Amino acid sequence: MTTKPPVPPHQPSSQKPHPLLADAPWLTTTTTQRVFDALQAAGIAVRAVGGTVRNTLLGEDVSDIDLAVDAPPNEVAEAARRAGLKVVPTGIDHGTLTIVVNAIPFEVTSLRRDVATDGRRATIAYTDDWQEDARRRDFTINALYCDRSGVLFDPVGGLADIAARRVRFIGDPHARIQEDYLRILRFFRFSAQYSGRNLDETGLAACISERAGLQRLSAERIHHELHRLLKAPAALAVIRQIAPHGFIDDLVGRPGDIATLGALVAMEPQAHQALAVVHGTAVPDPVLRLAALAVSSAEDVPRLKQRLRLSNSEADRLSGAAHVASLVGTYPTPQLVHGLVYRHGNRAATDGLLLAWARQAAQGTAPDAARDRETETALLDAAATWTPPKLPISGSDLIALGVPAGPQIGVVIEAFETWWIAAGFPDDRACINARLAELVVVTNR
Repeated sequence: MTTKPPVPPHQPSSQKPHPLLADAPWLTTTTTQRVFDALQAAGIAVRAVGGTVRNTLLGEDVSDIDLAVDAPPNEVAEAARRAGLKVVPTGIDHGTLTIVVNAIPFEVTSLRRDVATDGRRATIAYTDDWQEDARRRDFTINALYCDRSGVLFDPVGGLADIAARRVRFIGDPHARIQEDYLRILRFFRFSAQYSGRNLDETGLAACISERAGLQRLSAERIHHELHRLLKAPAALAVIRQIAPHGFIDDLVGRPGDIATLGALVAMEPQAHQALAVVHGTAVPDPVLRLAALAVSSAEDVPRLKQRLRLSNSEADRLSGAAHVASLVGTYPTPQLVHGLVYRHGNRAATDGLLLAWARQAAQGTAPDAARDRETETALLDAAATWTPPKLPISGSDLIALGVPAGPQIGVVIEAFETWWIAAGFPDDRACINARLAELVVVTNR
């Protein structure tokens, strides 16, 4: 290792710190400054990069702190350990390691240049050229760097695109896409997350031209990006722009039901509380949006699961939502909703109601006055929060009434359960016993 002279903690610069960066909590904390101290003491230049800088300038939350350095990983690790910091080789093959300080992870990546690309991954070499590192990134808003004082380094015009909330490829969009075809989906996702308006025309044209390259991507990578696209604030606007060019068909194997997705998105503010209760998170809900976009019936789910490598949990949600939606009808009642919760659970009942109503709205079959907003909200709340009672009979009750052990027990219980649900789950013991006696008589004939 060649020993570098220490980098001064605050290097002279003709630029002034950017006010949003200079005062950013993630940058000014002593924990972050310890990482800068440790690496600069070894002569390593350090800048925050990517989403850390981008989100700060956009006023968005910063969940991860990403740093770029002008030294290879082994020198970075040695410098960090010398300063008593924990080092985890999380992505060492790609030039990335994680430094942990006070339980806070800092992802540190060496400056890189691409030696070769195959449309899915790149063979890289390390460099100390910040411009070269920036040029290999995907979008201008992701190639913004800042030093420990908040001085911005903007080699490709990302700051202007931040101000315009414009997602734009760096350099030649075709070249950037051919380096990794996942960048097509990232372009859509970042536009839906940060732009919220028409896609950059040059970028979209390149994506359309390079569309066939999506076939080279793994299902897992496509699933991951589609999930993130669907939960983005302007997902619907972007999907409407890309659907005519065949991208939705590429992703889910069918043109996609844009009208139902649009109707669901319009309903989401009303469904906010119910979805938060059953799923532990508020809207947008990417799985339910996927159901609206790509699932016409429960029979569609196995194909979609295979195509996107969905998890069992995701596939179960899609199946449950589709099945319940087929049972809802135009005028669901509290009694019907309680029955759906009893048989299918709160989650599937809530998902199914929303999916059914979205389909009705998209198809123009939703009632106007008969089912008002207040009624819908009450039904959603019931689907999300109602706790079904326990079936008030058991096999031993039937045996005591003279039903022989065996298949007849199941027949009577099933018949009783159907009546009990339709009757509104009565808990009056005399009523229950009377109905049970009737069923036993019928069964014993």
